Amino acid sequence: MKTLISISMLSADFTRLGDHLKEAEAAGTDWLHVDIMDGHFVPNITMGPDQVAQIRQSVDLPFDVHLMITHPLAYIERFAKAGADTITVHVEADDDTDACLDLIENLGCHPAVVISPETPVDAVKPYLDRVDMVLVMGVHPGFGGQSYIPETTERLKAIRAMIDASGRDIRLEVDGGVNFDTLPEILEAGADTIVSGSCLFKGDIQSNIDKFKQLF
Repeated sequence: MKTLISISMLSADFTRLGDHLKEAEAAGTDWLHVDIMDGHFVPNITMGPDQVAQIRQSVDLPFDVHLMITHPLAYIERFAKAGADTITVHVEADDDTDACLDLIENLGCHPAVVISPETPVDAVKPYLDRVDMVLVMGVHPGFGGQSYIPETTERLKAIRAMIDASGRDIRLEVDGGVNFDTLPEILEAGADTIVSGSCLFKGDIQSNIDKFKQLF
């Protein structure tokens, strides 16, 4: 399975967001990672479906939408209509995860689940027969620019083994603290979809993405 870069919009320059995202697209990023925070599930707020729909008009990249919200069922349809391609829900959210995945799939998007650092890796097992991707947080969700939690590497290895045992083509994504130093061990652990923001948007996007790809 091809290794993909999903650049995190959270670290873009919002004073020139459209141009900054176009630069990332031209530089060869594969997906756009869109973090949605509600100020309740995590202590931060980002944007809503209307803003995502506007951004959708700026770039042609697949939208990798990560819902860090307490009640995703109330918003999944709106984000699907706004242009999401993949929608990822936290197993720790209050709403029923199976119901969320049903809705995502019925709306024609790729369903995915995510676990926070304190959640046991076995929490993803019940969903491996129906998701297209598992996202593992390498930091505590809610803020960009955090340092990678070292224990994430073993968590990635464990979930990679679960995915391989399932026999299904499920992507393993990692988000948080991914940079030139941490990327090699993340790839070695079996991740194939790499979310990074601070590292890629700081400085020259083209050279940063090229350097990432050289490590693949």
